[in-house]
Amino acid sequence: MSESSPGGPERRARELRRALRHHSYLYYVRNQPEISDERFDELFRELKALEESHPELVTPDSPTQRVGAEPLDAFETIEHTASMLSLDSSADVEPLERFDERMRKALGEDIAYVVEPKLDGASIELVYEDGRLSRAVTRGDGVRGEGVTENVRTIHSVPLRLRGADREVPALLALRAEVIMRVGDFEALNARLLERDRAPFANPRNAAAGSLRQLDPRITAARPLDIYVFDILAIDGRPPPTQRATLEALREWGLPVNERCRPAASVEEILAFHGEIEAGRDDLEYEIDGIVIKLDDIAARDEVGETSHHPRWAFAFKFPPRKEVTRLLHIFPSVGRTGVVTPIAFMRPVELGGVTVSRANLHNREEVARKDIREGDRVRVQRAGDVIPQVLERIEEPGRERAEPWVMPGECPSCGTALEPRGPYTFCPNLFACPAQLAGRIQHLGSRHALDIEGLGEETANLLVRRNVIAHVPELFELEPATLVELEGFAEKSANNLVEAIAAARRTELARFIYGLGIPEVGTTVAREIAAHFLSFEAFRSADDETLQTVDGIGPRMAEQITTFLARPEVSAVVDELRGFIEPVPPPRAGDALAGLRIVLTGGLESMSRSEAGKKLEAQGAKVTSSVSKQTSYVVAGENPGRKLERAQTLGVEILDEAGLLALLSGGPDALPAPDETPAPDAAADAPEAEASADASESDAI
Repeated sequence: MSESSPGGPERRARELRRALRHHSYLYYVRNQPEISDERFDELFRELKALEESHPELVTPDSPTQRVGAEPLDAFETIEHTASMLSLDSSADVEPLERFDERMRKALGEDIAYVVEPKLDGASIELVYEDGRLSRAVTRGDGVRGEGVTENVRTIHSVPLRLRGADREVPALLALRAEVIMRVGDFEALNARLLERDRAPFANPRNAAAGSLRQLDPRITAARPLDIYVFDILAIDGRPPPTQRATLEALREWGLPVNERCRPAASVEEILAFHGEIEAGRDDLEYEIDGIVIKLDDIAARDEVGETSHHPRWAFAFKFPPRKEVTRLLHIFPSVGRTGVVTPIAFMRPVELGGVTVSRANLHNREEVARKDIREGDRVRVQRAGDVIPQVLERIEEPGRERAEPWVMPGECPSCGTALEPRGPYTFCPNLFACPAQLAGRIQHLGSRHALDIEGLGEETANLLVRRNVIAHVPELFELEPATLVELEGFAEKSANNLVEAIAAARRTELARFIYGLGIPEVGTTVAREIAAHFLSFEAFRSADDETLQTVDGIGPRMAEQITTFLARPEVSAVVDELRGFIEPVPPPRAGDALAGLRIVLTGGLESMSRSEAGKKLEAQGAKVTSSVSKQTSYVVAGENPGRKLERAQTLGVEILDEAGLLALLSGGPDALPAPDETPAPDAAADAPEAEASADASESDAI
């Protein structure tokens, strides 16, 4: 059709966009292309030329709009629609069997699983609103990540607009996916990098993650990234009832789904799939490091719930680590941020699963003695979980004279302070004056989950300490561009950028400041709980052990670690100085209308998703939990509630329908009718008697 035909260019642009989306779906999702690559390129070029002639015809989801965004100064931190938890995992059969036993104890013997290859790439959240890709966020800490939307738009297997031909597209759809780089593409990319005298990537996973986090989307567009989508994190409306139905829905919406997913009903079938996948692992066109087992029934997942770290309804069964033999050349004591002095093995480089390994953590002096590892020994190494290099054992060499047993030095190799043994570990007590610890603490304070100071990485922190620019942590906030430009690697612009980033970090979230102090045992999750509980740094700092234990996730040992650390004079002095530079902003105070209530949600809701309901309840001070116990205040039972409803009825917990939930949100408990006026939704007549799982009453501690 020519531009002068009825409908003209606008109609032709619509036809071309529709055709290109259709053929992308056939190519990336169904693996059944109907046209040649050349013909696809012809259609694409025609659309591009048409839009260049008529800019008013360009739409955000046009196939031509995958590349073209300007480079970013930094990635925006974005909270996930729903938590992206990690998986409980093991390479041993026994934990897998225990996982299966827990599922059967909680849900009965009639269990259905779906098994999938465990892709070794970069995990990401895709959010579609009204069928259009609205944002893409890296996993980050599972609660929030980096917005990489423009980069993900360049991945051709990611639909910018979902298909609605075979299934209605929901108004909101948040998905979990894995960005990968196929092995052949990875090798070709490395060959191109080497031709340009640039460092190659260590493995496809690093290549995928590094390409995804380029500030310039045009660089990402030049990298051969691909994607597989495997879970729904949130949906406006009722989700598919099973994982198998979920995967089919994803395909119908035009999303790429791994072709090797299949059902399993027993440990034996899981082991058979694991063996089959492992046997063909080296022939796959992408990297995997095991398989994932998931409950097929989505409602059953709701029953078993999740911990703060991982869902109880899924398990990663890893492959045994790959092993090689090499020579241990030297053992060097390395001082970490917290003062722990760790023996590090430097080895003759050896390739393990596509990665060149030359060093490994030996953990502590007792571990070195137990394995009797000495400099010059021949050793067997592996990558634990295909990630962390590990020295397994030394290999006997009859007739070869060995070096003397390795001994931890008596003084810190960084500052010369006398080292202190604490159990099997060795510590340098010189917290803030030891150069190695000082550099580590500066880097940690500026890290992404702390003050998030762009440009303050390990290399810069070490440089600042090595060149005596910073001798005390608070001096970070007194840096001047004129000082930085004298250092190698800094120019006027980069020096100004770092000083501006440090200045911007003076006002930060309370949780970030607490985490950035490097308090023993306090990670990002606990820091958020502390901030939400105390709402000010001074209140947290003055809390005793007993008060700290009222915070979710803090037990006696952790409370003692926190108070002991904060009470140290050198810590107190640094904190006082930092408070002179930094203003920690407390989290928004939750309303107290529902304070003290513990609420469990089960079943589907019409007016909002369960995730939205949970956020609204928490915003008014309620605690939303995944397990029903005697401490539960209310169970909100929507459409098709699971066994949590039966458990609530057994324990005598008050049950609310959706109208009750809305009344609770609008007026608090006083707005609810008397219990006998609120009819409880009926459980399915043929539902088996509920049997509480072994960990159903587990606390919600993090």
